[in-house]
Amino acid sequence: MPSTLISIRKPRPPEERRAIVEAVHAALVEAIRIPEGDRTVRLQSFAAEDFAVNAKATENYTLVEVSLFTGRTLAAKRALYRALVHKLGQFGIAPLDVKVILYEVPRENWGLRGGIPGSEIELGFTVEV
Repeated sequence: MPSTLISIRKPRPPEERRAIVEAVHAALVEAIRIPEGDRTVRLQSFAAEDFAVNAKATENYTLVEVSLFTGRTLAAKRALYRALVHKLGQFGIAPLDVKVILYEVPRENWGLRGGIPGSEIELGFTVEV
């Protein structure tokens, strides 16, 4: 049940933006094994002057921030980092232009399905991968 935000600096056409969203979601499904239909992925685009980054970063710099339940193993997180870098590479985004930040949130801190704490809901998938 991750909530994902992708921030980019390079203007891209709508079809490419949608493809980036789909690629990031596919990486989440592949690496941390969320269900295919479990998606909350947003993409925001900034003008380069509104998104200050390291001097070595290019216009393709991409920040992927994922809020997710605690419980994933370091191996699953590594797999996610690799999958994101690989899938974003299809859009000309170099590995050094990808930054991923994971925010691990306890399940009880998520209000879902009409305001029920996530810790009280049967998710239908395993978080501890």
